[in-house]
This record gives sequence, C-alpha cells and structure tokens, in this order.
Amino acid sequence: MSDQLAVVLIAAAWSGAVGILGFLAGWWLRRTSLRWLPSGVALVAVSAVVAGVIGTSRAMFLSAHDFHVVLLVVLVAGVVAVAFAMLAGASVVRSSRSLHEDTKRFAESGTFTSLGGGPVEFQQLSDELTRTSRRLAESRAREVRLVKSRRELVSWVSHDLRTPLAGLRAMAEALEDGMAEEPGRYHTQMRTEVDRMVRMVDDLFELSRINAGLITLAVQTVALGDLVSEAIAAADPVARAHRVHLCGSVEDGLLVSVDPGGLSRVLANLMMNGIRHTTPGGVVEIVGRAAATEVELSVRDACGGIPTENLDRVFDVAWRGSQARTPDYGGGAGLGLAIVKGLVEAHGGRVEVHNEAPGCRFVVRLEA
Repeated sequence: MSDQLAVVLIAAAWSGAVGILGFLAGWWLRRTSLRWLPSGVALVAVSAVVAGVIGTSRAMFLSAHDFHVVLLVVLVAGVVAVAFAMLAGASVVRSSRSLHEDTKRFAESGTFTSLGGGPVEFQQLSDELTRTSRRLAESRAREVRLVKSRRELVSWVSHDLRTPLAGLRAMAEALEDGMAEEPGRYHTQMRTEVDRMVRMVDDLFELSRINAGLITLAVQTVALGDLVSEAIAAADPVARAHRVHLCGSVEDGLLVSVDPGGLSRVLANLMMNGIRHTTPGGVVEIVGRAAATEVELSVRDACGGIPTENLDRVFDVAWRGSQARTPDYGGGAGLGLAIVKGLVEAHGGRVEVHNEAPGCRFVVRLEA
C-alpha cells in the first residue's frame, strides 16, 4: 500500500469518527437555539482536521516539533472559525427573534409589515407574511361588505315583500266585502303583484344557488349572434313601453362555449337594467366582438352615469343605485347584477362596469 493511500485511509477513519460523534451531538442538540448550529458545524470541521492530523502524524513521518506546529496552526484556525460561526449564529438568532416578534404582532393586530434585513430566507418569509396580511385585510373588507349587503338585502326584500302583500290583502278584503267597483281590474293587479313576488323569490333562489356553488352549467358551443338576437327580441316589448331604443351587433361567425340559458340570463338582466335606468328616448346598445383570447360582450345604456364612489358596489347583493340610478322598486330587490356577476364568474369570465357618456357600459369577458 502506498504512503498516500495509507494517509488517506487513516485520515478518513479519524475524521469520520469525529464526524459521527458530531452528528450524534447535533441530533441530541437539534431542539436547542439556532445560535449553536454554526458553531457546532465549525467545531466539528476543525475537530475532524485535528483528528486527521493526529492520526496521520506518524504516517507522514512528522517530527514532534513539526507536529506541534501543525496542531497549533489548526487549533488557532479553529478558534477563529468557531468565533466567526458564533457571530454568524448570533446574527441569525437576532433575525429570527425579530421575525418572531413581528409574527406575534401579526397575530394580535392582523397586520404584518416587512421591515427588511436578515438572511434571504427570512426576508422571503417576511415578504410572504406581508402579502398574506394584505390578502387577509382584503378578505376582511369583503366580509364586511358581504355582511352589510346581507343586512341591506333582508331590509329591502322585507320592504319589497311587505308592500305588495299589504296591497294584496287590501284588494282581497275589498273583493270579499263587495267594495271593489271593478273586480276585473283588482284581479289583474293582484296577478301583477304575485308575478312580481315570484320573480323576486326566483332571483333569491338563483343567487343562493350561485353563492353555494350548486349551479350546474350545460356548456355548449353556440353562435353569440343568435343569443343576442333572442335577448333583444325578448326585451323589445319592455323597451318600447319605456320608450327606449334597443340595438345590437355581433361579429359574424363569433362562437362561444357557454351555458346558453345562463348567458341568456346575463344578457336579459343587463338589458333590463339598462332599459329601466335609461331616460325615454335613449338607446341601449349591445355589442359582441372577439378581443385577443377573449370574447367581449358589452351593454351600453344612457343612465346618466354612476357616481365613482359607487362603482365598486354595482354588483353587490341588493344594491339599488344612487342619485344617477334612482331605485326602481318595481324592478326587483337589486339582485339582477349580483346574479350577472355570479353567472359570469361561474363561466370562468369576469364582468366590469365603466362610466361612458351618456351613461355606463357593462363589459362581460369570456374565454374564447
């Protein structure tokens, strides 16, 4: 066996033994402070070198003087390495404690702000907690809006149901007492009020299915132009009654993969919303076109615009408008646009609203 191979084997044996002892010590101390980990690594590394030097000193034919010199050099280097490792460990511990305190404040206040500093991994964790804090704040804000919307919904629906029910009761009593001069007109009015309440209950049921994720889409590939034509034809009598002009255009051959019933409901709600809020003589226009990888369907009315501070509330449950969109209590409980948003999102799309003279423009974007 050559001298070099003997030196390698002896050094491997002595250093390996120290490495095994160091591993066992590290396993035993694994739950202690992170401060000691760098120091332990440096100490094991230096000890392995010292053990290798001691074990191979004879094989290397070192004199006692040379052996002591080498050992002294290794020990001095080891002291420097351990001291540096302790400083590095202390720095890591400070960063860890700072992150720990920030996390405690996060748990107490619900807000986390990254202060920077520390190792990259800690900084990445701090940045992720900051993003989580922002998402939680947005979630809390949405929850507050939802609770407010539910309260408004209960209040407004109660009012909208109480009014026709009171009217129905009065007309029924008049018919029972023989006080109705024109019973036929009373019957017609009662039927109208009942139909209105049925529509309101249907809207509530549809919205509850959407919010519960129980809506089932029967997706088909259909011509968008056919759906738009049918929607315009169905809404035309209402538009004529309000003296509003309906018009529309769709690019030739434009196909969409949607649930025909669901998209027809979206179109009907948007057009009825536009008709109700457009002044007599105004125009409600629907346009369908391909836009990059999307299909864009827009409905523009002449409502006079929506105040900027209310744009974010347009699709809230039971939102009924403001100064520029006077509530129409004959039009429902303010659920139509909330249903539109739910159906569009169920299709994997999104809906937006923008002010665009002389009114506003609702834009539905669906995947092509």
